Amino acid sequence: MLYGNPAQNNITKWRLKRFAKKKKKKQKENGIQTPKSIKKVKRKPMVKQVIKSAQREERLERLEEEVQCEEKSGEALEALLSDLAKVSNSRERASKLFQWLIHPIPAKSFFRDTWEKKPVLIKRQNPDYYKGLFSTAEFDCILKQDDVQYGVNLDVTSYTNGKRETHNPPGRALPFTVWAFYESGCSLRMLNPQAFSSTVWTVLSILQEQFGSMAGANVYLTPPGTQGFAPHYDDIEAFVVQLEGKKHWRVYNPRSQDEVLPVVSSPNFSQSEIGKPILEVVLEAGDLLYFPRGFIHQGDCLPDAHSLHITVSSYQRNSWGNLLAKVVPAALEMAMEEDVDFRRGLPVDYLTYMGVQNSDKEDPRRAQFLSRIEGLMKKLVTFAPVDAAVDQKARDFFHDCLPPMLTAEERASSVQGAHSRWEDGEAVDVGVTIRGQTRVRLIRSGIARLCSDGEAVWLYYTADNSRVYHKEEPKSIEIKTEQTDGMEFLIHAYPKFVTVGSLPCESAEDKVSLAELLFEKGLIHTAEPLQRS
Repeated sequence: MLYGNPAQNNITKWRLKRFAKKKKKKQKENGIQTPKSIKKVKRKPMVKQVIKSAQREERLERLEEEVQCEEKSGEALEALLSDLAKVSNSRERASKLFQWLIHPIPAKSFFRDTWEKKPVLIKRQNPDYYKGLFSTAEFDCILKQDDVQYGVNLDVTSYTNGKRETHNPPGRALPFTVWAFYESGCSLRMLNPQAFSSTVWTVLSILQEQFGSMAGANVYLTPPGTQGFAPHYDDIEAFVVQLEGKKHWRVYNPRSQDEVLPVVSSPNFSQSEIGKPILEVVLEAGDLLYFPRGFIHQGDCLPDAHSLHITVSSYQRNSWGNLLAKVVPAALEMAMEEDVDFRRGLPVDYLTYMGVQNSDKEDPRRAQFLSRIEGLMKKLVTFAPVDAAVDQKARDFFHDCLPPMLTAEERASSVQGAHSRWEDGEAVDVGVTIRGQTRVRLIRSGIARLCSDGEAVWLYYTADNSRVYHKEEPKSIEIKTEQTDGMEFLIHAYPKFVTVGSLPCESAEDKVSLAELLFEKGLIHTAEPLQRS
């Protein structure tokens, strides 16, 4: 059975049969032979002898799957992340990881010559370059072990005869049904792999500090000889990282200036709407393709290989216009409070000569009206609360962010490594002491930010965020007035450790209480693990 509901079983079977027929017809028309077989993932039992106890079998099978998943991490990436964990400055760590992503292009020239301007292709002839970031084996493990929901975590899609379709049934995506969809020619898109893969989480949590904007990802698994998505453009900067197999890509220029760096993603296009590609290439494992938002793209699999790639994305809603959308309303509110020119009434007869119905009129009053608007707009700049608007953007960013993946050293010297435990009927090692001579620093450069809200000052932070986008509400704590200078000092001191006693708070008590609050929230760690008081 596919599901517990017989009616749903029939619907799913019908979807699979209908799509399989479409796929075979399409492949026949294109001269593509249907692959004879797509190998299913085989499970090798850890215990060969027959085990009578059903509960014991279940435990052993679960243990086997966990071991298999752990064995699938790539040594090269694992070594890189291990080396990066030794880099004390998280900003430098992010820069080094981004440089690895786009190697051999220097990051400085990439941002100067390519970023937001044009696509770029990196061919490596090294299929293991990105090994360990994600794999089809890990995909299978996640389906078996985690609660992957159709439409939330996984999309099943197809693109045949110029039409894109989504085939998501309701409920949890289990391997039996997912791989049946795949064998029938459907593409699989995992929408938030960072929620399930600790490696993807680690990589994205580091890269978001490089971009100063949320770094997200989708994973795409496409069967041989198929295409899962229609031509379209996105509203993100896209880094297509080919992990397995190969895929044929076509990239097209924006169709007009109005679609350069668009605010939102496009609908699906037909082939006749997009012209000729400016770049056509087959990506193989280890290759990278970058294209800015607004560049139309489509990818299809060749008949002889499947494709697995992960698209790393950033810079969604992170333009000057997005910032001004916060600046202008606040500036206008301040201007109306402080400048009488913004409060003066409109001309009593302005409706008779302004508006669309009057736009073709030659009336001197129109010129005077527009001149008055221009003058007020120029004055509006003087009221623009730019720093406050940037803080609003920062609050949005902090809500978008992934929580940091702590290194072993950071964990041992933070609240997560505290030795408090339950032993012999009592709580043990509960109290740790922060003193004036204790050396502390933020766990990450960008883990916390001070923002004002009227007379109050709030510290927004990412330590308690979820790996699922916006699953949690934004995290913040109010900072006392007498501790704001100390908090600002700590932020600017990074990556140096500073003593709690050096924080410029009004009293020694304020210094220690601030450090204790930040330690309990997981925002700082100490130069050496704290001892029990």
